[in-house]
Amino acid sequence: MGNSQSQTSGRAISRAVFLEYYGVRGALGERLFQLVGKESGGSDGVTLEDLIISKATYGRGTRDEVDEFIYQLCDVTGDGVLTRSDLEAVLASIHETVFAENKGVGEGSNNKTFEAFLNSAVFSKDAEGVSEKAMSLSDFRNWCTLLPSLRKSLGNLLMPPDSGRPGFEVPLLHYPENISTDLLLLNKEYAWHIGGGFSQHEVQEWKLLYHSSLHGQSFNTFLGKVTNGDAQTVLIVKDTEGSVYGGYASQPWERHSDFYGDMKSFLFKLYPQASIFRPTGANKNLQWCAINFSSENIPNGIGFGGQPHHFGLFLSANFDQGHSFTCSTFTSPQFSNTNRFRPEVIECWGIQMRGAQDEKPELVKGTVLERFKEDRNMLKLVGLANSSD
Repeated sequence: MGNSQSQTSGRAISRAVFLEYYGVRGALGERLFQLVGKESGGSDGVTLEDLIISKATYGRGTRDEVDEFIYQLCDVTGDGVLTRSDLEAVLASIHETVFAENKGVGEGSNNKTFEAFLNSAVFSKDAEGVSEKAMSLSDFRNWCTLLPSLRKSLGNLLMPPDSGRPGFEVPLLHYPENISTDLLLLNKEYAWHIGGGFSQHEVQEWKLLYHSSLHGQSFNTFLGKVTNGDAQTVLIVKDTEGSVYGGYASQPWERHSDFYGDMKSFLFKLYPQASIFRPTGANKNLQWCAINFSSENIPNGIGFGGQPHHFGLFLSANFDQGHSFTCSTFTSPQFSNTNRFRPEVIECWGIQMRGAQDEKPELVKGTVLERFKEDRNMLKLVGLANSSD
């Protein structure tokens, strides 16, 4: 039956095949192979048993088990200490893995953006024999909370690659051809980061609706551009000090005399540190859009979170000034260096969800073993594993 032969080499998936199939590039791919194969020593490859065990922990484990696995995974040198250089290697790998496969997603891909992801990491742990501070598991968890897209991609590396792995979808950006990408605040990496805050997993198409350099710094023009049917928008501001931040509005920008919106909205920072701040449920002060009110208590302009005159983020109706305060709505910090800021660029994108569910085959429901069969069948298809059932 050829069964004896399949007990040996045929049962193991070689490093090259493993990396080719899962498509994880760079140091992270090597480390993933190493961790998955460690059950059986993994010298001549990863066995199907290894893969089942790893997928069980990683795919079905408790949040703590999964976090622990990802924490170990990110220690790419395997020395038990998670340092800044480990994270640099992880981010380089993720960049190559997620964005190399999305070459067609227009231009404006920028590796430098990933420095902003690195800048939001905190290293509080003293490690033996290492001069620099290391990242504790709780530092790492906090970092993952600020960067949900990164957490999603790190959490889905062992999903079958053609099943539309969460964390691997890069939004498509549409903007006029005559605009230089240098003018845009948004690039693919930032869009990927912001998209991690959405509850849906659909492929998104983002369309530039308003840009202060193109359309002039005018509130009325802004409202005219963003109110023609695009309910969900991403507002991005760059202030004169060079910081970049904004908010996702899940409801249309319409005149209200009070806060409105829903819990899908969130605030984010892009530069110098990238982070996302979701609503905590502390209050319902999510979205603000006041137009032509004459009351002191209703400041004209658009904003998110906090209180009137004391918003998490606010742009006044002249679009020439704004402010940002720490706010409990999103547990967000003050975004600008000082509470009051002057916007240099204001940009707004309309988000269209393209239901990816229609095009994607149903993921195999059920047990890890059933999900594993899917991998097994694909490995068979590409002639990578002998049929040893």
